[in-house]
Amino acid sequence: MPATDSIQVHRALLSVSDKTSLMDFARGLRDLGVQLVSTGGTFRALRDAGIPAIEVSSVTEFPEVMDGRVKTLHPKIHGGILSRRDLDSDVMAKYGIESIDLVCVNLYPFRATTTNPNKTHQDAIENIDIGGPAMIRSAAKNHQFVGIVTSPHQYETVFSELKDGGLSLETRKQLAKAAFQHTAEYDGAIANYLGRDADATQYPEKLFVHFERDSVLRYGENPHQSAAFYRDPGIRGSCVGSSIQLTGKALSFNNIADTDAALECVRQFGAPACVIVKHANPCGVAVDCSILGAYEKAFETDPTSAFGGIIAFNRPLDAKTTNRILEHQFVEVIVAPGVDQGVVELFENKPSVRLLTVCALDQTCVQDDYRRIQGGLLIQDTDTGSKTESELTCVTEIKPTAEQMADLLFAWKVAKFVKSNAIIYAKNNQTIGVGAGQMSRVYSAKIAALKAQDANLKVAGSVMASDAFFPFRDGIDAAANAGIAAVIQPGGSIRDDEVIEAANEHGIAMVLTEMRHFRH
Repeated sequence: MPATDSIQVHRALLSVSDKTSLMDFARGLRDLGVQLVSTGGTFRALRDAGIPAIEVSSVTEFPEVMDGRVKTLHPKIHGGILSRRDLDSDVMAKYGIESIDLVCVNLYPFRATTTNPNKTHQDAIENIDIGGPAMIRSAAKNHQFVGIVTSPHQYETVFSELKDGGLSLETRKQLAKAAFQHTAEYDGAIANYLGRDADATQYPEKLFVHFERDSVLRYGENPHQSAAFYRDPGIRGSCVGSSIQLTGKALSFNNIADTDAALECVRQFGAPACVIVKHANPCGVAVDCSILGAYEKAFETDPTSAFGGIIAFNRPLDAKTTNRILEHQFVEVIVAPGVDQGVVELFENKPSVRLLTVCALDQTCVQDDYRRIQGGLLIQDTDTGSKTESELTCVTEIKPTAEQMADLLFAWKVAKFVKSNAIIYAKNNQTIGVGAGQMSRVYSAKIAALKAQDANLKVAGSVMASDAFFPFRDGIDAAANAGIAAVIQPGGSIRDDEVIEAANEHGIAMVLTEMRHFRH
């Protein structure tokens, strides 16, 4: 029989790990007169639901053996799937092979097993599916004659077409594409897991990554660039990749990148906090007893840069804060771990404002950091480094006060999210000035002072955080001229003695973290 645009399904093989909606799908197939063949747990589930099916062992005339490791690897199964209806009829008749027109298979939960801390290495090995990928690949290869279903999300489309007369060639092509993507992801996850184990490192010799396209964006970083947003389907925890958009027009490339920066910064704080980001840098950060107070202080840092910025909170967004933002400034995106009742309605006349929610920020999402370069990929683990007061070393004659120490630790957390060279001026849990992305650290210090001056904020008595060491004393001299009272920095320069001496000359307290926070 030659391949046609649509095929009728007379016989289907069902063998799934994820049994979501399977019974409804199976009943629908039976109602269409489809004979069902099934394996192990799937067969028992169908039987318990009162759905007639033939067990695979009855087809192969060979029992499932080795605790189910071997059950479908047989010519009567793969021959039925792979047979070319227009070429192989004689072979099928000779060996008693019956055609299988539809294969419904999804695989053992390997990824879920390897990310479960209660599972062992042997559990992971036992969740490497062998027969499932073989059947999927066979059916996908032979999609001219066979439909391959690998997800419960496909059941409705497949059943609808079968009910209307047959499974179209176009749908079979789409199912085959999805099937090979499914097995590629599965094999990649296994290769990464075993690669890490063999190398005794978190970086396998060969890396396989898998992301799913969420949306094609209007354009990229600039209007002449095309772009798309892909999500990690295995993501766990609170992050932009798992966020839900409640209001506003579609996110842009830069919206997504800046929202990620804002959210990752605001999650550093335990008390109510607000972070305002503009062009990948925090332009205002503050902690207060409420998110409204935190927002007011963060906005005060740099009202000019806050225009058209991204705002992130670490508490649910309330109506009072929402109204204040909408009165105060133009904003592109607001992201928070939930919203209070009535907040969404406040955005009805603000179609340009995107409101995103994420789960509680204590559900941390820690992933490797990937950076694409021409011809390669840089990978590092996420910078989760932090310091407590007891881990700091005071190296100057003057010691920071308790209030200054709290501000130093606040500023140090912010510095981790400002592009290098980064200088933060802060006081009372509020950024006073931010100097970002300069080739010279002393210029970052001067810019932070200028930002404070523009916002009419007093630098005198503030603290300063630097993401890396001071190579020369000029950065300390600039800070002293601005009125800085205490400094936190990593140390480690060959001129540390000179820098410490400058701090002592100016009567500035200085503590060292012995930890750098470069962010390029």
